[in-house]
Amino acid sequence: MKIERKSHFRDQQDHQADGAIAPPRKMRRGPAEHLRDALMALAQRHGSITRHSERAWASITFAGARHSVELVFDGVEAVAAGEEFVACLSDHEFGIRGQIVAEANVTSVDHTLLPVPRLEVSVEVLMLNDG
Repeated sequence: MKIERKSHFRDQQDHQADGAIAPPRKMRRGPAEHLRDALMALAQRHGSITRHSERAWASITFAGARHSVELVFDGVEAVAAGEEFVACLSDHEFGIRGQIVAEANVTSVDHTLLPVPRLEVSVEVLMLNDG
């Protein structure tokens, strides 16, 4: 007598009815990924994020995380977008679902002109859990 067991767990890859392997499911994106997207949108997609770290943050009434992000803007057009990014960051209204951006500050700016214009920007963002 042969006993066949059916698993309630799916294989690593889901198979469609025609036998083809279904495309992988999208990974769930957290607040850090949404913050990076928002910063890149504010930078008009001209910069690149070279470093991002996150530290848990809490007070008596709030919990969240403090994010440190470094961006680099290479070239004349990118540097102009970076300068606008620096000017707009602290007043920008972020729309990150489930989060409140309590602070967004530029902590350092390094601007070089030769051999190619380059702007390096460091920012700190305090995001609080909303809800």
